[in-house]
Amino acid sequence: MYICSCKIKKQLYEVDAVLVRIASAFNLTNCHMDNKLKVSIVAALADDYAIGYKGKLPWNLPADMKHFKTLTTGGTVVMGKRTFESLPNGPLPNRTNIVLSSMISEGVSEGYFEANSLEDALELCSNAKEVFVIGGSAVYKQCADVADTMYLTWVHGKFKADTYFPEIDFNVWKEVSRTDHPADEKNEYSYSFAVYEKMK
Repeated sequence: MYICSCKIKKQLYEVDAVLVRIASAFNLTNCHMDNKLKVSIVAALADDYAIGYKGKLPWNLPADMKHFKTLTTGGTVVMGKRTFESLPNGPLPNRTNIVLSSMISEGVSEGYFEANSLEDALELCSNAKEVFVIGGSAVYKQCADVADTMYLTWVHGKFKADTYFPEIDFNVWKEVSRTDHPADEKNEYSYSFAVYEKMK
């Protein structure tokens, strides 16, 4: 029943995307289009911009996992195929999951929507106020020009990595808040939660 329901909902999202394209062509707006969709990047990265190693995070930081859950629960998350396939339990619960891929590996759970491009994914989010882009590296890079906000967790340490966050242009991005946290018995590394806004 859940799978059928998900497929029906997915079809409705696809219809909605078509309607958005038609509305855009004729400069029409729906009840939510008065407010610009806020696109936010969410990422955890080391001081050298490392974000992954062999498809996994290079660290175990429970505080960041809790922070990520608090930030994104109830919202819409957009991610690439590899990021989606790295999720240990399939789609993130209590969030609308959109995957940037036309082909998902066999055996991956239902409970997500597909988009062929970042543009299509954002069209699916036309009724949302904010969408969270959660990786990976290529998707972050694609999103850089349209993102409004970045929620970054800086993990202070040196890590073996093969995947990196795109370099941040601090002439474009302004840090508006930061909270620093020391390492403790649950979190092996010190870390900082920082928020950046794109300068107009």
